[in-house]
Amino acid sequence: MLRLEILRNVNDAEFAAVHELLVAAERADGHRALSDHLWLDLRQGGRAGFAAVVGTEAGHDHPVAYSQVSRGNDSWSIDVVVHPHHRYDMAAIGPEMMSATLDIVRQVGGGHVHWWVFEPTSIHFDLAERMGLQPGRELMQMRRSLPLPDTIAHFAAPFHTRSFVPGVDEDAWLRVNNAAFASHAEQGGWNADILKSRMMEPWFNPEGFRIHDVEGNMAGFCWTKMHDSGTHLMGEIYVIAVDPTFVGHGFGSLLTIAGLESLAAHGATEAMLYVDCNNTAAVAMYEKLGFTPRYRERAFVGDIHEKTKAS
Repeated sequence: MLRLEILRNVNDAEFAAVHELLVAAERADGHRALSDHLWLDLRQGGRAGFAAVVGTEAGHDHPVAYSQVSRGNDSWSIDVVVHPHHRYDMAAIGPEMMSATLDIVRQVGGGHVHWWVFEPTSIHFDLAERMGLQPGRELMQMRRSLPLPDTIAHFAAPFHTRSFVPGVDEDAWLRVNNAAFASHAEQGGWNADILKSRMMEPWFNPEGFRIHDVEGNMAGFCWTKMHDSGTHLMGEIYVIAVDPTFVGHGFGSLLTIAGLESLAAHGATEAMLYVDCNNTAAVAMYEKLGFTPRYRERAFVGDIHEKTKAS
């Protein structure tokens, strides 16, 4: 029988237990279980808009499931992680974890929910339907080897980029990011605190942050990060954006190349990025740069209504 514990703050012991589950899931899937936004909320012990559900069972000294809800840009992001050793029972564990997680959203006023699932199966589609969620956006991870061939690298040779300057570039970056992602649930609506939390991460490197200026103003950027898989260094195009004023000038592909060159210079032998499957122009651009699909993630979305006394 599944026992559920709801956490609004996470102490060191609770974090260690959840982290052990997340590591097991990552090893099984080859993919980190939580997005950066959810991961930071968990690691920082529970910020505003954070809640977690930990599922345990008698006879097991580790959590068998974990779910989390975090407040995003006018919506809620949720994730449900079942320990690889218990996924045979996903049809039973999933509904309990999802119901408890969505109840948290109801209790704090409701709102629009995004549940992201790695390579969803029919079980996930059925569970989403039972919970009143519908299939939404689909993201694709794409990869390519590094370094770039000279034919691509030389294409961007005249294009000048610079690194990020902490204490100087924050306001300009927020302006460009929020303009480019105005309607984006996770990346839009960033503020100084959110950016600062990312800059405090151990992977943050101002040199891996490539910025292109036009007449002294930031016109676009390519933010990269490094991952050490234990066997090789993987570079990620973390966030790339162009000020809407400069869309149509080809800056997107040039910034991508600048980011890939930076990753290779820092030792990455492979690069990856995420792109919306419906963004055919971006997918085509990345394919032209040698990226190929690796896997997909699906968002299930819906509006969760506030829980009233009558309900």
